[in-house]
Amino acid sequence: MKNTARGSLLAALLVVGIVAGPSVLPAGAHAPASRSATAASEPAPDDPRPALEAAIAGLPSDDATAALVRVGGREGVWRGSSGVHDLRSNRPADPDARFRAGSVTKVFTAAVALQLAAEGELDLDRSARSYLPELIPASYAGVTVRQLLNHTHGIPAPDFPGTTVEEAYANRFRLYDPEDMVRSATSKEREFAPGERQHYLNIGYTIAGLLIERVTGDSYERQVARRVLKPLELSGTCSPETNPRIVGRHNHGYQRMRLADGTTGLRDVSVWGATDAWAAGDIVSTTADLERFTQALFAGRVVRGPLLEEMFTLPEVADFSTGKPAAYSVGLSMKVLGGREVWGKTGGRWGYNAAVAATRDGSRTLVYSVNATDAKGQDMNKVAESLMVAAFGRP
Repeated sequence: MKNTARGSLLAALLVVGIVAGPSVLPAGAHAPASRSATAASEPAPDDPRPALEAAIAGLPSDDATAALVRVGGREGVWRGSSGVHDLRSNRPADPDARFRAGSVTKVFTAAVALQLAAEGELDLDRSARSYLPELIPASYAGVTVRQLLNHTHGIPAPDFPGTTVEEAYANRFRLYDPEDMVRSATSKEREFAPGERQHYLNIGYTIAGLLIERVTGDSYERQVARRVLKPLELSGTCSPETNPRIVGRHNHGYQRMRLADGTTGLRDVSVWGATDAWAAGDIVSTTADLERFTQALFAGRVVRGPLLEEMFTLPEVADFSTGKPAAYSVGLSMKVLGGREVWGKTGGRWGYNAAVAATRDGSRTLVYSVNATDAKGQDMNKVAESLMVAAFGRP
């Protein structure tokens, strides 16, 4: 699209759409002048509103029970919510609700690690073992801090009890110790030599969380709060630590699984511990907070200077499973959508999918929370996929 089309979108998107079911209702902000209002009534060619509205219309559905969406940036603003707070009351979904952000947590962890690198506390080219000699065995002595953060370390996943969602549900209150998870993972043979392939796993960020604690002498949670949450005033974001509940207002999450009577249906999974993910995926947040964080990060206000480029640099290796070029950088991933690079991170916890995404220049940003009934499934949730395509275009 040419710049003229993108410029006209700014006026067109000043009207906010709130979806409270199958219909779209105007609410919140209004165009500041009649000229803008006219532009809004005739969507620009690059106007994503119709596709965004369609993506979250008709909830709850088989794919999701609720969705919260924020599109921002210089190209325009759109807000939307759809679905229900819970399936018992059928009250409309709370657009300001907290939710489990899953692996979006990795962006926060990477940002803190890069801040520490800028301060000389962490060396990205130094081995993880040199910081944690009692935990990382000699067989993984060659793994560097950077390789932990860009998933080129070759360390396999730790062992967890069970392989099905039903078994995971039965262990939902189990507490996992990060060091035990590292011991489990590093007791196995490496998947590949460090730096030779890329395999997206949580374990690198579990070790990164421990590195943050070792070099600061402080807890991972307090470092994230001090370095990111408080400076950006992200009051709706926190680590639940060992609490299995989402503290504060939240829309319920549901997961499709086998029920006690042998049938398959939806189970409320809103209460579920996240210690198995920790620094790789436990954060609870809001769409407003994640939008503010994304815009600040891409503008260089969270990670400053040359180290920010680590988040926008893909390692020149192949994916371990597919053989395709690496898609993950330090903290983020990249996909070409609508003919331009879109950087961001998706996340999934049972009953919840989330994402942050933006063009490199921050001209368009997307944040969503989708209460997916197939969260952590093999394929991307249909509602979440539709939102990504609506905001940025097709691959």
